[in-house]
Amino acid sequence: MAPLEGLARRVVLTGSESTGKTTLAADLARHYNVLWVPEYVRTYATWKLAPLDAGDVSPIARGQIAVQDAALTRASGLLLLDTDLLSTAVYAAHYYGECPDWVTQAVLARRADLYILCDIDVPWTCDPQRDRPNDRAAIQGLFREALRSRGFPVADVHGGWRERFLTARTAIDTMLGGR
Repeated sequence: MAPLEGLARRVVLTGSESTGKTTLAADLARHYNVLWVPEYVRTYATWKLAPLDAGDVSPIARGQIAVQDAALTRASGLLLLDTDLLSTAVYAAHYYGECPDWVTQAVLARRADLYILCDIDVPWTCDPQRDRPNDRAAIQGLFREALRSRGFPVADVHGGWRERFLTARTAIDTMLGGR
């Protein structure tokens, strides 16, 4: 695992499926003129061409680490992540009842500087990799508890797209020291 100290400040967009994380990450990256890292599990699921299972958790986690670390070597000042290992851990526990210990430990070791928790108050958008439109509230609760129990710094975003952007931007500016 690559050391993360001294590298760009990392902001993770997190939360249940279909909460606007990718859209918000891209919008924020344009605003700050910085890199953002897409959600690795989408790439992995597209490559696999079969339903994911418990055996996929470690390869997904390793892939997420690899793309994040590659981006960190190119990032300057700020890096935006469309999810991170916390998401892998939350979904592994939800779908399979457990998460590999090394992933759980890596979640703590690779803690970001800020987590932006995107609320479920936007319309569900169907796509081939989303499967839980009726479980959004329960899964959102799992994310909230995972962040709380680890003491991770969180900014909640909700409302319309503009309100989400402004709230996230304010949280990032505060984290960066009032930029």
